[in-house]
Amino acid sequence: MSELIDRVGPILVFLVAITVVAEISQRAGVFEIAGYWAARLARGRTWRLWVVVVVLSCAATTVLSLDTTAVLLTPVVIAMARQIGVAALPFALTTVWLANTASLLLPVSNLSNLLAMHDFSRWGGFAAYVSVAWAPALVAMVATALTIAALHGRQLRGTYAAPDAPTGHDPVLLRVSGFVCVALGPVFVTGITPAIPATVAAVALLATLALRDRAGVRHIAVPWQMVIGVSALFVLVEAAGPHGLTSLLQRMTGEGTGAGHLLRVAGIGALGANAVNNLPAFLALQPSVAQDAHRLMALLIGVNAGPIVTVWGSLATLLWRSRCQRAGLSIPLRRFTIESAAVAVVTVTAATLTLAVC
Repeated sequence: MSELIDRVGPILVFLVAITVVAEISQRAGVFEIAGYWAARLARGRTWRLWVVVVVLSCAATTVLSLDTTAVLLTPVVIAMARQIGVAALPFALTTVWLANTASLLLPVSNLSNLLAMHDFSRWGGFAAYVSVAWAPALVAMVATALTIAALHGRQLRGTYAAPDAPTGHDPVLLRVSGFVCVALGPVFVTGITPAIPATVAAVALLATLALRDRAGVRHIAVPWQMVIGVSALFVLVEAAGPHGLTSLLQRMTGEGTGAGHLLRVAGIGALGANAVNNLPAFLALQPSVAQDAHRLMALLIGVNAGPIVTVWGSLATLLWRSRCQRAGLSIPLRRFTIESAAVAVVTVTAATLTLAVC
């Protein structure tokens, strides 16, 4: 149990801290202003604006982690879409899908990648990870973007008028929040445990908010229920492993490294992640694939790019849904499930086949 706490504890601390950062940054107006500048950059063309969102989603996920993208970028694109009068749903879906499917390239991109580094350290650490991950990671990004274009191409046509610059925000809180959001990226890339800079950022923003608007501190929502629920799943998986779960999963995943075997591992990972959440699913399946880097990467493809069909499949999707609700954007569950399944199948298949030939 102590080993589980050591591995999972920082992940849950990161989840809480980055949510606080997002809450205060949204209150400060960072997302509204970022959306304004993104709309200006696209020069009035909706499809061009979507391309900007795709690039930002991939970059933010790769460098800042998928949870950061879901929390920080989603409010930006919703505010941006509303400012220019276009449908917000395609842009919001773009952030959540790419937050998951673009989270393979670096260890910091996804918390499951950080868990996998325990095994990759035996094969060369960071360099070994990137050497296996780069090709399927890039293919996953491209496959997701092409699928989104196919699903929502009609809604991304047309033009829009440049919005007016947002006003009325507290300048001190805005500057501090903006600086924190920008600074987190380079700090995360240094290899420091993400929970540490995220916690420092959260404390700094809470202190600033308390000085500028003490009453506003009471309105910061922390996802305690999510933390408790995920913690319970971790404990359940840890307890079930020695009692037959690990041996069952080893039989299910097999032992080969050919394309069919890797698709099998990725598919089981995706199904497990959509059933119980990607992090407990990864911990349960990790012993079955930990002896081979390609099999371990196939599992990461499944639990990173696959768990977008159910809203509980990944913490990023849960955080994204919370951000959408806080912004007043309704997500049609049936449509979300069907389209997410299409994106997951295309992306996981394309990335896994790329892994098999590289």
